[in-house]
Amino acid sequence: MSEKVLLGAIAGAFGVKGDVRLKSFCADPEAIADYAPLETADGNTFAQIVLTGRTKNALTARIDGITTKEEADALKGVELFAPRDRLPPADDDEYYYSDLVGLSVFDTGGELIGEVRSVQNHGASDLIEIQLPGTSATVLVPFTKAVVPTVDLEAGRLVADPPDGLL
Repeated sequence: MSEKVLLGAIAGAFGVKGDVRLKSFCADPEAIADYAPLETADGNTFAQIVLTGRTKNALTARIDGITTKEEADALKGVELFAPRDRLPPADDDEYYYSDLVGLSVFDTGGELIGEVRSVQNHGASDLIEIQLPGTSATVLVPFTKAVVPTVDLEAGRLVADPPDGLL
């Protein structure tokens, strides 16, 4: 899955005719339909996604081959991926979350802080989860220009200046 980018996930059934609630992770949530066909982690492909509306915190959609509520319910939690080469290049100072995972994190003095485990967004802003070296412990750091002034994808590293007391 390393050449694929996670674009969304099915959040369950919507209605009784096979429509689903669809969580989109795209900057423009409705753009997820433009990247079809989308694939699941286990290799299933959905050739067509037709957006039908919005519901709280999700889109509603019809996915080809899904015609019953039971089929839609069975897909709850299924993640949807697109090949990286089908996505537009990121603008300056914008990054695909998948590009950040695995980067080494250094403080402004050059000391290793850890490695990016994930990037999360719970509504207010992006957070990077950093796994501290030699431990399974992680810490969440705001992914802002003030806290993470440098991202160097080519070198596989970023520089962070976490708030005092965070580490």
